[in-house]
Amino acid sequence: MKSKPAKVNNLVRKSTTAGLMLIVVAALTLEAISLLQNYFSRKGLMEEAQLRAESLLETTRLQIADATHQAESAVRNSIWIARWCLDYPDSLPRIPSRIVEDNPSVMGSTIALVPNYSRKRPLYSPYACREGDSLVMKSLATADYDYPSKEWFTKPLELDEGYWSEPYLDIGGGNALMTTYSVPIHDNKGKAAAVLTADISLAWLSEVTGSAMIYPNSYELVVSRGGSALVCPTTGEPLMWTNIEDLKDMLADNSGFDKLALAVKAGESGTLPLKINGKVNQVFFSPVDLAGWTAAIAIPESEIYRDIRRVQWIERLFQLLGLGMIFLILRITAKNQLKYQKMNEKKELMEGELKIGRNIQMSMIPNIFPPFPERDDIDLSACLIPAKEVGGDLYDFYIRDEKLFFCIGDVSGKGVPASLVMAVTRSLFRTVSAHEKSPQRIVTAMNDSMSDMNESNMFVTFFCGILDLTSGHLRYCNAGHNPPIVISDEVRTLDVHPNLPMGVMPNMSFREQETDLKYDDTLFLFTDGLNEAENEAFEQFTEQRLEEILKERRDSQGHLEAMKQAVADFVGEAPQSDDLTMLVIHYMNNSHPSSNERHLILHNDIQQIPQLADFVETIATEKNLDQGTAMSLNLALEEAVTNVIQYAYPEGSDGLVDIEAVIRDNQLDFIISDSGKAFDPTAKAEVDISMGVEERPIGGLGIHLVKHIMDSVTYRREDGKNILTMIKKL
Repeated sequence: MKSKPAKVNNLVRKSTTAGLMLIVVAALTLEAISLLQNYFSRKGLMEEAQLRAESLLETTRLQIADATHQAESAVRNSIWIARWCLDYPDSLPRIPSRIVEDNPSVMGSTIALVPNYSRKRPLYSPYACREGDSLVMKSLATADYDYPSKEWFTKPLELDEGYWSEPYLDIGGGNALMTTYSVPIHDNKGKAAAVLTADISLAWLSEVTGSAMIYPNSYELVVSRGGSALVCPTTGEPLMWTNIEDLKDMLADNSGFDKLALAVKAGESGTLPLKINGKVNQVFFSPVDLAGWTAAIAIPESEIYRDIRRVQWIERLFQLLGLGMIFLILRITAKNQLKYQKMNEKKELMEGELKIGRNIQMSMIPNIFPPFPERDDIDLSACLIPAKEVGGDLYDFYIRDEKLFFCIGDVSGKGVPASLVMAVTRSLFRTVSAHEKSPQRIVTAMNDSMSDMNESNMFVTFFCGILDLTSGHLRYCNAGHNPPIVISDEVRTLDVHPNLPMGVMPNMSFREQETDLKYDDTLFLFTDGLNEAENEAFEQFTEQRLEEILKERRDSQGHLEAMKQAVADFVGEAPQSDDLTMLVIHYMNNSHPSSNERHLILHNDIQQIPQLADFVETIATEKNLDQGTAMSLNLALEEAVTNVIQYAYPEGSDGLVDIEAVIRDNQLDFIISDSGKAFDPTAKAEVDISMGVEERPIGGLGIHLVKHIMDSVTYRREDGKNILTMIKKL
């Protein structure tokens, strides 16, 4: 039988063993949790590194694409003058000089004649380039330079199209590392006569890649289409003579480099691990489409997971403090982990829903350009850039009965509430305009519908227009929106009545206006996110800058791109403060038929009858009608319109009378429509004018007079409207 001390010792040993086991289990549990947390943290940090790298690669791609696009535009816009100057060789140097002067991104330009094309000048290549703040003219037609053998000269002639050269060190010309865009120039007989170029210096490339490093000790590699390394991790300087294959020998450990080199040369994008100088790096790479280059970023994994190592040391310190703290730490960690996970899930869900909302919003507006490729009488372009994921700007357009129905609007506020009102506004426009041909009635109906359901007190500035594509006649109605700009022989602001925005209150009156667009006129519509765009100094873009940019003749897409670039240059790094929307309508019909339309809209107020006289006088002057005919037409219209004002609408209510005049070569059509109660004035029995005044029944003389003056008077009831058509043959 064991003694009491032995039992006690046995219990102590068991307790100690249990305590040790508990400590071991707790330590293992803590270590397991630490490893699990480390795994998810590493995964999250790797995803963050990938997103940051992709963002930087996209920035690099856009900067390179912007520079190359400007160079291409400068050269292509000068092709026509270069062809014209072939017959005047002395004027050729002015072309590259203008390209360099007008395009800050272009450092040099030349127009190089094909050898022996000109008898007087077997070799001729005037070259303009920047040297400091000065523009210097040189000649590349030297024995040392030998421009006919250069890639930038031979390739465009061989391919008969524009060509970006491989980066090269230009000795004797620009004396800099550059790449050149060149296009062949053909004379009037189709013979290759010259090559026109624009040089872009690559000195900025190392600054671009070195100024935005996302991690310490990370670096960016840029490789050209032919495999030349423009910037490499060994020096950070442009090394156009170093091939990507040569970089493998420059690295201490080139494991995995072959796979990376193949992917880069194939123009692929992705992520590959690469061991450089004994350290594992994650290499993110993506092609630069326009120039055919590939940009890559190498980030040491030690930098990506640097914060994790600090967390691990803290965890081990807490382990040493005691098992008592372990359970508390585990509990707090578990709660924090769960909270972090839920926050991430909510954030991802919100971002996903916003992305879906943006896609739905963008799908509601026309986004395929050109929208009517089969037509040659109209050219449209538009863009909508929301300040947030979703926004409150809108535009829309479609063609019905050879008329272009279009609109642009700006909902007060931003974000999801504004996007919902935007969707309702666009749907209302499509629904109402499908049965209306008056901008004033479209805006009025939309305002009444929006006011009835506007519990959030949001309003919409709106511009609605209907352009007759056969005649160029434009009818429009403005509801508190920015006046559009007309680009014709001059740039001018369209005359508009401001009116109130839609949704403020029901039963508001909106005034309709009209004008005519000539062939090659352009209508530029925009929201205040354009003229009120602010830079970092809180200065606004202003309509004056806008009009200056529109003075140069372009197609619709050209105006759009020029304006977007100008705003981007002005705003700089300042965040976008408001939604920005632009709609450009280029009218291109040069063959109008021999008829046009005039409109007049009156309220059911007898005081507005005198406006008919001016309306008829304008038509009579245009058709050279004699005074008697004009007076009789005015009398007939007054009788018909007065009849509508007096009987169509209930007393005290506000209604509209729409008078449309269709002017033809040999007749005039007057169409009077209203939304009042059904009434056919032509059904009135003929008046017997041979009877005495006392014997004749009251009424009927007015329609009798109209029928006597006009050649045809017909009535119909259509879509809830009275429509009276009166025809006068000339």
